[in-house]
Amino acid sequence: MFLIYQVILSFLLLISPLVIILRIIKKKEDKKRFIEKFSFPTKKRKLGKLIWFHGASVGEILSIIPLIKNYEKNKNIDQILITSSTLSSSKIINKFKFKKVTHQFYPLDYIFFTNKFLNYWKPNVAIFIESEIWPCMFDDIAKRKIPLILLNARLTKKTFKRWLIFKKFAKSVFQQITIAYPQNNETQNYLKKISKIKLNKIENLKFFENFNEISNKIDKKLYSEFKKKKIWVASSTHKNEELFCIKAHLELKKHLKNVITVIIPRHVHRSSEIISEIEHLNLKVVSHSLKPKKLDNIDFYLVDTFGETDKFHKIGSSVFLGGSIIKRGGQNPLEAARQGARILHGPNTENFRDVYKLLKSLGISKKINTYKHLASLITFKNNKAKGSKIKIIGQKVLEKTLKELDNIINNEFKKT
Repeated sequence: MFLIYQVILSFLLLISPLVIILRIIKKKEDKKRFIEKFSFPTKKRKLGKLIWFHGASVGEILSIIPLIKNYEKNKNIDQILITSSTLSSSKIINKFKFKKVTHQFYPLDYIFFTNKFLNYWKPNVAIFIESEIWPCMFDDIAKRKIPLILLNARLTKKTFKRWLIFKKFAKSVFQQITIAYPQNNETQNYLKKISKIKLNKIENLKFFENFNEISNKIDKKLYSEFKKKKIWVASSTHKNEELFCIKAHLELKKHLKNVITVIIPRHVHRSSEIISEIEHLNLKVVSHSLKPKKLDNIDFYLVDTFGETDKFHKIGSSVFLGGSIIKRGGQNPLEAARQGARILHGPNTENFRDVYKLLKSLGISKKINTYKHLASLITFKNNKAKGSKIKIIGQKVLEKTLKELDNIINNEFKKT
């Protein structure tokens, strides 16, 4: 099966230059750094100990920032390599002023590139985040006897079923993992069924996120404008969910004045499409990228920039989480919950079942089915006390995670 996987990748490799060119045109790829995906490094490997973190995109990278902050202070670590696959995640990392961190784009999972990557960077420990499972890279890491950690591991039912189609192949891939830390019971059960690897459930690392170094506050003048209004947030919305929220907004306007709905789409490249949808209904919208100073007679505020979600979760007392009306399994609600917001979501939240179950038990989240139901549950009063409960859980998760990683890293450093 591994051979078949390589053959398929060989075919995809032939068309990869065309894909890269299209992504550059669409501004989804860095035209100077795309070569990193073919294992041509653009930064130097420093002498000494190097630990490597890999996360697919923005969410995964943000979840490890507290860990990076801790390891920046570790005198035994000389360099921290962070890889990711998206342009947006690289921009987020650049906002932090880390001294030991080097960012590179993750290489294509083809044996030539993975081998070249590992030969150059020579990580002492490899830490992959959530659902990042790459057969070639895992095989190469195992051959070099580098400890491979799957941190905050997450497998959905859909992903699990896909792996079961190739059960023997899946077993051979997952058994390369030194230890996995599942973020929920569902993932833990799935991993047990795939392969007999060492497991230690810690809970979701995203319970803790604290990014004081980057600008996570709204411009003062803009904030004063928001304070004059009644604000609620529709976050991580997908196609068709914006219309759902537009209808909820219209319901609110029937009995309230000065209501503004902040829309934060899951994919910002859809911004022009969303603007057209709003304006088609003769409603007014302004984009965050235009840096407006006044919000007079505005219905919608569209956040069309990367990495600023947390800013707006702080000002919205109610946050609707997208990917839950359509069948996408929901989005992680913890970022908004930490701010004391009421979490509102549709029926499709299976990807974060354990998290939503906890939030429901704490009285933080509520499920909605119609736009009228959504409008009826929107509140404009923040509950910071409930947000503090999430932060306490997050601190415990962070401390336990660091203790586990420290043991593995220190033991490995003693060997070399």
